[in-house]
Amino acid sequence: MWFRRAPRACTMRSVIDEDPYLWLEDVEGEAALEWVAERNNETEAALAADSGFAPLKERLREVLDASDRIPYAVRRGAFLYNFWKDAEHVRGVWRRTTPEQYRKDAPEWEVLLDVDALAAAEGEKWMWAGARVRHPDYGRALVCLSRDGGDAVVVREYDLAARSFVEGGFQVGEAKTHIEWADTDTVFIGTDFGPGSLTDAGYPRTIRTWRRGTPLEEAAQVFEAGTGDVAAWSRHDTTPGFERDFVARWLDFFRSEMFLLTPDAGLVRIDVPDDADAHAHRRHLVVHPKSDWLGQPAGSLLAFDFDAFLAGDRTVEVLFTPDERTALSRYSWTRRHLVLETMRDVSTRIEVLTPGPGGAWARSPLADVPALSAVTVVDTDPDVSDEYFLDVSGFLQPPTLHHGRIGADSEILKQTPARFATAGLAVEQFFATSLDGTRVPYFVIGPAHSPGGPGPVLLYGYGGFEVSLTPSYDAVTGRAWLERGGTYVVANIRGGGEYGPDWHQAALGADRPRAYEDFAAVATDLVARGITTPAMLGATGASNGGLLMGAMLTRYPHLFGAIVVQVPLLDMLRFHKLLAGASWTAEYGNPDTGADRPHLREISPYHQLTADRDYPPVLLTTSTRDDRVHPGHARKAAARLRELGHPVLFHENTGGGHAGASNNEESAHNEALVHTFLWRHLTRAERPAMD
Repeated sequence: MWFRRAPRACTMRSVIDEDPYLWLEDVEGEAALEWVAERNNETEAALAADSGFAPLKERLREVLDASDRIPYAVRRGAFLYNFWKDAEHVRGVWRRTTPEQYRKDAPEWEVLLDVDALAAAEGEKWMWAGARVRHPDYGRALVCLSRDGGDAVVVREYDLAARSFVEGGFQVGEAKTHIEWADTDTVFIGTDFGPGSLTDAGYPRTIRTWRRGTPLEEAAQVFEAGTGDVAAWSRHDTTPGFERDFVARWLDFFRSEMFLLTPDAGLVRIDVPDDADAHAHRRHLVVHPKSDWLGQPAGSLLAFDFDAFLAGDRTVEVLFTPDERTALSRYSWTRRHLVLETMRDVSTRIEVLTPGPGGAWARSPLADVPALSAVTVVDTDPDVSDEYFLDVSGFLQPPTLHHGRIGADSEILKQTPARFATAGLAVEQFFATSLDGTRVPYFVIGPAHSPGGPGPVLLYGYGGFEVSLTPSYDAVTGRAWLERGGTYVVANIRGGGEYGPDWHQAALGADRPRAYEDFAAVATDLVARGITTPAMLGATGASNGGLLMGAMLTRYPHLFGAIVVQVPLLDMLRFHKLLAGASWTAEYGNPDTGADRPHLREISPYHQLTADRDYPPVLLTTSTRDDRVHPGHARKAAARLRELGHPVLFHENTGGGHAGASNNEESAHNEALVHTFLWRHLTRAERPAMD
């Protein structure tokens, strides 16, 4: 057996008042890393030695490195830019090509930056973290590089024509930096300027203008957020004829105040509710409120004349009104149109809205989308044309990239080949009834008919931060799970955004258990339908979904045969003191307040673990370089489970940040560990006996 129960005597020590595992929060402390190495060795011995591990990892690596993946690109002037990883380019290359070349099966790419070569030359584990290409000349870029996957980055100015970094150009040391071009020789920047310049959450508190050739510390401050806010933010609108500067303070994860920055550094408040998303495009201001406003329900999309709105005019054009089954997903501008993506029972739809004279907007469908599928606008060119790139996919439908212009027929530009066998598989949608009577949708992907009776099922969920789980093609899950006869299930529980703001807000703060009740209801419904049994039902989730898994472990252990908890939050009494945790108090509550601490203790898996319950086998994973969700959450929970004598394995990747992996090799290894663990436990009729 790969685990052994310890005697239960002397295992009832509480971690509420005195946490014996605080030393595991020392991310790179010698004792902590020694403990991590021991646990990693145990997990490797238990799982990587399995006869099926190496072949599975090789098949997953093949998928991740496949050369015929769609190279998704964004237009910047005359070129389409793409970042690409494969077996040859482990850390990846930033490259570009022309639209004419992009149409070919094998485009000719101009490599701008080889991250592998840069990492080798500088002796750093650089990872690509994006670039801001200067508009409208597209001659320079602000390149962001992360050390081994962390959220903190270094910034360097890059000359696209010379294909080299600019000597004496804009450079910023490692920090959680926000940077934006203001003009050819000026940037807006928020970074770590020393004591008092960061919020409690560790993000920039000030926005400053930094002129080329001047010291960073002399950058002039133009805006300041509070230390208790999440972050300060800026945006320069480069649209010809509508050049404008905006700054904002994020009061918490969901509320913000946005201002127009005038030429004399004055601030004009964009007077929308602080829970609304607002975006200016040319003469329009588009607002997506998360609460009722101006007689319109939460989740609407509203349009105003920007200048008239600033002058106090609240004449509104309603672009979208939600109902109990339909919610707004995304919207994107082209030069003359607004492309609207909506969800009806979590399947996406897409249409085009066109502003007309007198404020009226016309609407028409953009594309037909198959049932139980998803459509996403990959890129548009809002300054110049009505061009769009559109991706359509589904659980069993490989992605197809369409290209077109509003008002003309679109064409299929690229298509991903099928990566796993789908014969005999089907996608269905069911609804479970939660404890309070709420109908909770979920997708089932697996054998169309199960004459052999219940089988192994992997149930995935997230349930937080208004994140929606829509249909998508996942070749890794396809090869690692579906091809072997497993069924995959995606639960659209409350806390997400599948039915708009109300669906999210129903599970905020003290109401968090509703998300857990929803997930448990789906698990129960799967058993009631004969799709699986508790012994053959596994669950997995990451980040906030890792907290969800912790809740399943401590609240509903009888429903599951195995649980995988990835890069999780688990200590809900200290999360706000660890890395970016202070930015999430609007989602969960603040442990330092008397009103919130009781319910946070109740939903804190770390504090709910006991010796006198039988838990299913658990695999906890995290990353040493995760500077968003502290690896201490997973470490401490694993140590506590071990102390209490429960079955647990732990794996911590040394790099990769919150993604948990810095390259395809590490991703394939992590996925092979997870699916080997799950398949081993869920294909048994009963849970293994404890030694």
